Amino acid sequence: MKTMPSLLTPSRSSLLAPRCGQKGFTLIELMVSLVILALLSVAGYRGLEAVIQTRERVAAETRKWQHLSLFFSRLDQDIAQATHRSIRDQTGIVRPEWAGHAIVVGDDDAQLIFSRAGTMTPPQRIGYRLEQDRIVLLRWPALDQAVQAKPVRYTILEGVREFKWRYMDATGIWQTQWPVTPGTLPEAAELSLTLSNGEQLTRIFALQ
Repeated sequence: MKTMPSLLTPSRSSLLAPRCGQKGFTLIELMVSLVILALLSVAGYRGLEAVIQTRERVAAETRKWQHLSLFFSRLDQDIAQATHRSIRDQTGIVRPEWAGHAIVVGDDDAQLIFSRAGTMTPPQRIGYRLEQDRIVLLRWPALDQAVQAKPVRYTILEGVREFKWRYMDATGIWQTQWPVTPGTLPEAAELSLTLSNGEQLTRIFALQ
């Protein structure tokens, strides 16, 4: 006796047949989705690039001010210890305790040269000069210099375009050269510093 198929049970062929009510993405919908995804990716990349560039600029600015702070701190300490002590150079000529030159002549000359008293070290003869785009510190081995004595050179600040000094005399007038009176130190020194990006900084240092 054969069993009749139930009208409520779907046949195998009906299960495998496609359902006309279900639809997939059309080509246009896929293209639109890809375009939106590409736009979002570009926007995200540009945003990330802007964040990275901003972080690099902030880091570079922070490094710049750290270097400037160290430079001005060292300069302030050296000038605060300037002492009344003239010296004899390699040729035996007496040089003033403080010498400010608007124009540098020779490899061992500097815009600013002076005698510095030592706290933990003997007194020193030091100088600050601009070489190309950097400030170089010159340090002689002794105040009175032996024949053919050469200073040790240290680069202490880079990215500098101009390095100019003025010196206040006892009457309060600023001078571009020093000494104006032999055997004297200025009351104060003013430094005008122009960086490679055109930024200008001015500092005044009081002498004790």
